Amino acid sequence: MKKCHQIEEKNVDSKNAILLMGNPNVGKSVIFSKLTGMNVISANYTGTTVTFTKGDFTYKNEKISLIDVPGTYTLEATSPAEEVAVDMLKQGAGAIICVLDATNLERNLNLAFQLKEYNMPIVYSLNLMDVAERQGITIDIDGLSKALGAPVIETVATHNKGLKKVLDEAVKAFKAQEEIQIEVLSKEERWKKVGEICEKVQTIEYREPKFIDKLGDWTMQPFPGIPIAIVVLALVLGIVVGGGKALRSLVLLPIINEGIVPIITDLVSRIIPEGVFLKLLVGDFGVLVKGIEWPFALILPYVLLFYIVLSFLEDSGYLPRLGVLVDGILRKLGLPGGNIVPFIMGYGCAVPAILGTRASSSYKERLILTSLVSLAVPCTAQTGAFFSLLGDRSVFVLIFVYMISFVAIVVVGVALNKMLPGKSAPMLLEIPNLLMPSKGTLFKKIWIRLKHFLVEAEVPMMIGILLAALIFETGFINVIGTALEPLVVGWLGLPKEASISLLLGIIRRELAVMPLLDMDLSIIQVMVGSVVALFYIPCLSVFIVLVKEFKLKVALILSGTTIAFALFFGGIVNQVATFISNLF
Repeated sequence: MKKCHQIEEKNVDSKNAILLMGNPNVGKSVIFSKLTGMNVISANYTGTTVTFTKGDFTYKNEKISLIDVPGTYTLEATSPAEEVAVDMLKQGAGAIICVLDATNLERNLNLAFQLKEYNMPIVYSLNLMDVAERQGITIDIDGLSKALGAPVIETVATHNKGLKKVLDEAVKAFKAQEEIQIEVLSKEERWKKVGEICEKVQTIEYREPKFIDKLGDWTMQPFPGIPIAIVVLALVLGIVVGGGKALRSLVLLPIINEGIVPIITDLVSRIIPEGVFLKLLVGDFGVLVKGIEWPFALILPYVLLFYIVLSFLEDSGYLPRLGVLVDGILRKLGLPGGNIVPFIMGYGCAVPAILGTRASSSYKERLILTSLVSLAVPCTAQTGAFFSLLGDRSVFVLIFVYMISFVAIVVVGVALNKMLPGKSAPMLLEIPNLLMPSKGTLFKKIWIRLKHFLVEAEVPMMIGILLAALIFETGFINVIGTALEPLVVGWLGLPKEASISLLLGIIRRELAVMPLLDMDLSIIQVMVGSVVALFYIPCLSVFIVLVKEFKLKVALILSGTTIAFALFFGGIVNQVATFISNLF
């Protein structure tokens, strides 16, 4: 399955594959991507991998199957993502590459010894050695290898260090098929042995924390953590809103509207005679006009800059720190602070955000977070559409729409927390090291996301634009407008033509906004249209994921609720705003 956030999920025969296992956030996905060449998105926080990913490749004339298994701290699964890891292990495999975090050796060795209870050869990748060295941690590799009874290779996955050697040893173990000495320990015996090994092979030398380490600590404290968070948020808005507007107005719109579109229109007009077919191609809502202008000139600048900012924050390890700061607020909504990560991912795309809830520890948390993302968190393409619509008209309305979104998240979250049965677990969130992201990994991640956006968004957007063109150019908009007039005109105060937004919004969320760009709307109408689009039904991709993750009944309830909420609240905004404007 491929969505905005790439996740490869296939049925596999793991018995003839090498499993890549370890604690969350130890670099498994980076190693998988480097070894297989597959474009898998990784990040500097736990829960990036919530299902398994398989990659086939050839190495030294050998066909290798490598499976990236969701990270788990223990084989006693407590979340759907960890259950995937345990199930995969029970199926068996040719060998295991167990990735250990050199900066948290004791915790990682607990899982390492649990894996030794299975009849499979293991090779250990001791990753993050560069960070360990920075923190004054020295590990006796030979001693650790002897204690584990298997090869241990030092790696720095982001810089490809040691990865070939890991693969060599894993293939060698896979082919050797030697008899494995299974070691089963009780929990107490295991932790005792882990402690003894760490004491023997690990030396920690105190070093004055570097600035980045101090900054990592500061970002989790109320002061200066909250001021830092405000500065980060202001920078994010400045880059995405200001940068996107400049890129759109100064570069892309002139190129497309004054260069590309006139050329296409001229060429098509020379071939196609005047009539409905010509208008469908290059008319006001022509596929060849809006199909270029909407995704590339109006949406792409904001999407690109948002992906740059989001990827930087993900790889730096800042997002989990933000989770610590907002834990008290999110807990009012029934969500531990760790849920801030999938929550923020929802501003990119709701699909990975909903899949990311698999790392939540209870069904209640999953349902609350999914409901909030589906209802009131605009995806990046929708955000781009809002900025295009409102950025030039009224910054006040733009702020108003996002304030409405924030208030809806709080009110609905508090209500769901009280209504849904079950309890929220206390926050157990692993805080990764604060890192300066690798340029290569960062560019690769941005490119993957951008490519998926273009591939995924362009086809349904073209379908939506074609549908809009057919409805407008054939005059069918009058039939639809008349049928929906009591709702669209009477209740929402929009022109009849705005009915098209309600139809196109089902295909993609931003398509509920884009048609409004070409209508001569008043400020109140722009505000109402934006509020309706904000809460309107999740797009088709999100609906499919909702069915898969929560069954059809929940998907239908969520979709129906968002539509009713959008139309009801949009009407309330119209009635109140009109009443106030009539007073002056």
